[in-house]
Amino acid sequence: MPTTARSAPAASSPAVDTALSYCARDVRRYDNDRFLTSLFAPADRREAVFALLAFNIEIAKTREVVTEPMIGQIRLQWWRDAIDSLYQSSEAPASLLTHEVVRPLAEAITRYQLDQESFIRLIEAREADLSDDPPACLADLEAYAEATGAPLLRLVLESLGLAEWEPDAAKAALTAGRAVGIAWALTGLLRAAPFHLRQRRVLLPADLLAKQSLSAARLIDWRPDRQALAPVVMAVVAAARVHLAAARTQAKHIPAAALPALLPATLADLYLDGIVRAGYDIFSPRHQVRHPLRPLWLAWRVWRRRY
Repeated sequence: MPTTARSAPAASSPAVDTALSYCARDVRRYDNDRFLTSLFAPADRREAVFALLAFNIEIAKTREVVTEPMIGQIRLQWWRDAIDSLYQSSEAPASLLTHEVVRPLAEAITRYQLDQESFIRLIEAREADLSDDPPACLADLEAYAEATGAPLLRLVLESLGLAEWEPDAAKAALTAGRAVGIAWALTGLLRAAPFHLRQRRVLLPADLLAKQSLSAARLIDWRPDRQALAPVVMAVVAAARVHLAAARTQAKHIPAAALPALLPATLADLYLDGIVRAGYDIFSPRHQVRHPLRPLWLAWRVWRRRY
């Protein structure tokens, strides 16, 4: 699941889990798609990617683990202060380094000089999760997707060597990364819609719902005719496709080292295709089933230097 909610835990083997770091186990359990894409990163950079994804899980789950918005604000402020501490001092406070995610995150920040502002943007974006207001329009939904997806992609690209690439290659990777981050977030929001409704939360454009005589309250209290909701889902799918297409306009300039960060685009295609085949029914159980050929499809795309 993407940036808005953790996916269902993956079945795991104790033998495999013990060989993984805490961050890798967390990502494998709660963000399995990006766990798979991260395996294509060089071994010496993989733990940095896992640390970034585990950090994203920590802040993305805020709404799930708090009982009221104020507690959520306090939790996000803790992370804001923690990140600030990691940048303010050459040696992070020992109390922070006891946290299983902060410690490897501190190592990644130091080793790859990761962009502090991207961390802050991710944390600030999660404050929106503490509100029950749906996005007013598709543009607002895309803005939320960008805020929760694009900065993370930038950080992953930095951990893969962004600073070492030629300027044109780096620029192309950042452009593609932003678009992939948005598309992946939009795809995840559609797949996570049933989960959000159980949380009494709607992340679909209010104006598009209104055109179908729907509202956030109606969605929460009474699941509508799925055909009525289909045009709304169709619009979000189309928007995600536009961002995927934009990302791929940069393909010929993208260095091979950037591919692990951009591979979620390949999985977004699989999931969007599934939504289309289901007649834009986001309540279909098939959307919660992991595609069995994900590893092979990802390997094929990497071999062809595609994303």
